[in-house]
Amino acid sequence: MKRKRVAILISGSGSNMVKLVESMADSGHPGEAVLVLANKAEAGGLTKAEALGVPVAVVAHKGKTREEFEAEVSAVLEAAEVDIVCLAGFMRVLSAAFVREWQGRILNIHPSLLPLFKGLDTHQRALDAGMAVHGATVHQVTADLDAGPILGQAVMPVHEDDTAETLAARLLPLEHRLYPEVLARFAAGSRGRVALFA
Repeated sequence: MKRKRVAILISGSGSNMVKLVESMADSGHPGEAVLVLANKAEAGGLTKAEALGVPVAVVAHKGKTREEFEAEVSAVLEAAEVDIVCLAGFMRVLSAAFVREWQGRILNIHPSLLPLFKGLDTHQRALDAGMAVHGATVHQVTADLDAGPILGQAVMPVHEDDTAETLAARLLPLEHRLYPEVLARFAAGSRGRVALFA
C-alpha cells in the first residue's frame, strides 16, 4: 500500500509534531512525514524537524491577508503532494475556504474533551467548571472551530490540587500517545474512534 504523504503545521516548539514524525519513522506506518511547515521562522519545532530528517518550510502570516497567507500555505502543501495535514500547535484559525480546499484531509488535536471547552484556556475552564475528568481530542477540521468529527479522545482524572499548569503537564504525554495512534488509523483509511484512559 502506498504511504500517505503527511504535512504537519506548527507555530511553536512542536512536541506533538515530534511524536507524529517519530511514529512515522517506521516503514510499516501508513503515513510518511514529508513536510513540517511553520508560520513563524523562530518556531522551535523547525530545528527539531530538521534533526529528524523532515523537510521544513516557513510561510509567515505577518503583513499578509488571511487569503494571501493561506494561498501560500496551500501552494507549499500542493508542491509537496500532501495527502493529510496535521495541525500540531498551529495557532492560526483557518478560513472556511481553506478548509473546503482540504476537506476531509486536515486533523487537529485540541486539549479538551470536545465538544466541551472549544477554543482557548481549556485547562482553566475545565477546573472552573468542576470537571472530574479532562482530556484531549483529535478531530477532523471543519469550517466550524473545534467542531469536526471526533477521531479519538484521551481521558484522565482531575485531581483536587490540580492547576491549569499541572493539568496541561499531565495531559501532554496522553496527547503524545493519542495523536500518532489516530493518525496511523486515519492514514490507513479507518475513521473509527480511538479511546485512551490514564
